[in-house]
Amino acid sequence: MEAGALIIFALLVLFAFLGLGVWAAVKVVGAAKRGVDRTITQARRTVEDTALRAKSLGQVGVPGALAQLRLDLRTSMRATQQALYQGVQTDASLKESIGLFERLSAHGHELDEELKRLEQEPDRRRIADGLPELRERTAKITEASDSLRWAARDRARRFAQDDLTSLSEQIEMESGALRDWSRESVDDLAAAAEAAGATGGSAAGDGAPAAGPRPAALNPSAPAAHYPWQKTPRPEATT
Repeated sequence: MEAGALIIFALLVLFAFLGLGVWAAVKVVGAAKRGVDRTITQARRTVEDTALRAKSLGQVGVPGALAQLRLDLRTSMRATQQALYQGVQTDASLKESIGLFERLSAHGHELDEELKRLEQEPDRRRIADGLPELRERTAKITEASDSLRWAARDRARRFAQDDLTSLSEQIEMESGALRDWSRESVDDLAAAAEAAGATGGSAAGDGAPAAGPRPAALNPSAPAAHYPWQKTPRPEATT
């Protein structure tokens, strides 16, 4: 029975280690996949932004206008997203701003998809007629995005300035306290030494009896070691 129980226990331990290894492998694979996905997404965004920038600069008319609107929209939204999600790590009050930004992002994604579809639209005249409305929608979204971003940056800058001002005041107070403490300590030591000297002189002049036996030290010195080659001291003769 004992041997069987040991075998079962060993198998359970083995299965536990195997399960832990499988779980760790799945986590590693998942993390690697997420890293690859982020890299691919970032690369795709970079390529698309580069293409939009080239279109906005190299093409005139409707294609260039649509590319510029998409580029302005994506640049503003991405900068605001980065500012808010980095700032919320140190300022929890930005969570409400992030909620507003996510609602704004829904409108931004919708407009970006519409502009992207219009790039393939062959009826350029109809697109040209709708450009004023598209510019207005893009301006509303980018202005709201920019407002959130600059408000978050101004808030972080103000907090940093307030913290620096408070820290400077505390350091000045501490420096003054250290200097005052040094002068008071010197004065106290001098006064204590003068009082001790006066007390000692007064006691000696009044013929006060000698003090009693001094208390033993906390760590009294050990008695001198006796070596075998030393002579034993002879007792003094008595009469």
